[in-house]
Amino acid sequence: MTDYMLVSFKTCPWVQRAAIVLREKGAPFAFKHIERDNRPDWFLAISPHKKVPVLRIDDSVSLFESNAIAEFLDETIAPRLHPADPVARALNRAWTDYLPTFAASVTGCAYAKTEQEYARAVDKIDEPLGKLEQALAPSGPYFNGAAYSLVDAAYAPFLQRYAFLDRIHPLGRIESFPKVAAWSEALLARPSTHSYPPDEFEAMYRETVRTRDVWLSQYC
Repeated sequence: MTDYMLVSFKTCPWVQRAAIVLREKGAPFAFKHIERDNRPDWFLAISPHKKVPVLRIDDSVSLFESNAIAEFLDETIAPRLHPADPVARALNRAWTDYLPTFAASVTGCAYAKTEQEYARAVDKIDEPLGKLEQALAPSGPYFNGAAYSLVDAAYAPFLQRYAFLDRIHPLGRIESFPKVAAWSEALLARPSTHSYPPDEFEAMYRETVRTRDVWLSQYC
């Protein structure tokens, strides 16, 4: 049996994405958590960008970048999560490449330094939410409809963080995009999304926000 170790910061959404794919595949794996501010030399030697995740395979191969990790896992472990149709598969890859735009809008709210910066960041969320609303399958519950896919695994960590932020200080945005709201609800209800019990992980996320010099920290 292949041995998988996922090198991680505890609250990193990109690591969470790789862990979701592993859980969807039913592949046993272990986390190796490292400190964001004290990255060991052995990690720096296997991560060209000095970022997580890194997937160690049989303690001999190191894969980096969450896109590459997800694609590798999908090609090597059943069931396949990418659509079989090449056009649908390409569209899924394209919308996965759009993820950083949505992720940046969520992060912009979390780490805004002032109330004015926070308000501007919240206003910017509407654009990616609107584009996702148009891209989602009309029937749901997932991006392509009934079948769960890699694009769902990619967005789940950031929709979860949107939900955390919405509880810290109501954003009032996702309600205007009913397909995205239903998609988020379906993803957060799926067991594979969660590396920790949801309440425990939300407390960890709040603590991360609280310890930063950001406007939202007063509400955590």
